[in-house]
Order: sequence, then structure tokens, then C-alpha cells
Amino acid sequence: MTVLNTVRTAIEKRVAYSRLKHELSSMPVETAIDLGMFREDAAKIASKAIYG
Repeated sequence: MTVLNTVRTAIEKRVAYSRLKHELSSMPVETAIDLGMFREDAAKIASKAIYG
């Protein structure tokens, strides 16, 4: 893999992480409860989902 591909992949993952974190942290409380999560855990959940 070239350096350019590595950087591109890292940027794509960071964008996906930011979007998912924002969506999770801004969802209504009722939806979060239905999903069995706390909105305060958005960063941890997004990190695990995107980065593994």
C-alpha cells in the first residue's frame, strides 16, 4: 500500500468516525434508550465501530 492510500484511508476513517459520533450524540434520548446505549458513550461506540 502506498503512503497516499494509507493517508486516504486514515482520513476516510476519521470522517466516518466524526459523522457517526455526531449522529449518536445528537439522537433523541428515547432512541438511545431503545438501542440500549447512553448518548454520552458516543465517542467510545463510534471508535469501536470504525476502528475496531
